[in-house]
Amino acid sequence: MIRLVTTIALAGALTACATPTPYQSAEPGGFGFSQQQIEDNRYTVSFRGNTLTDRETVETYLLLRAAELTLERGADHFVLARRDTGTNRRFVGSGDPFRSRYGFGYNYFHPRFGWYGWRDPFWDDYHVREVTRFEANAEIVLVRGASPGGPDSFDARQVVNNLGPVARAPGS
Repeated sequence: MIRLVTTIALAGALTACATPTPYQSAEPGGFGFSQQQIEDNRYTVSFRGNTLTDRETVETYLLLRAAELTLERGADHFVLARRDTGTNRRFVGSGDPFRSRYGFGYNYFHPRFGWYGWRDPFWDDYHVREVTRFEANAEIVLVRGASPGGPDSFDARQVVNNLGPVARAPGS
C-alpha cells in the first residue's frame, strides 16, 4: 500500500511541474530555439520541443525565431530555402521492476489451459506509452528591401506582429 501511495504522490508532483517548452533560447542539447550563421545572409534556425510541445507550436516558434533573427540582422524579409520537421518517437514501458530485473516469476499448470505465469491483479500491470518530440529546422536567406515574392517568402515584421503574442515568455 505504501508503494502505491508513493507512486501516486510522485506522479502528481511530476505532472504539476511538466509544461510545454516555452519560447526561449536552447542550452546545448536542451529545448528551445537555436541558430547558426552559414553565410552573410544565410542561417539555419531550429526549435526543439519537449514531449509536451505539439508539432504546430514547434513550427510556429521556428517561424517566429526566423523573423526575429531577420530583424536583428537589419533585413526586412526572409525566404525559407529549406524547412523540415522531424519526429522523435519512442515507447516507454513501466511494470514490475523486480520481475524484469531478475527474470523469474511463478508458474502454474491449469489442466484445461496449460501453463500460466503467476499473476497478481494489483501489482503485475505493465503499461507502454508513446513519447514523441518534435524538432523543426529551416535554412533561411535574409533579404533587405522589397519582398522577393513567392510562397516561401515572409515579411519579418508581419510574422513577429502575428506570432509574437502566441509565444509565451519563460515563466509565464
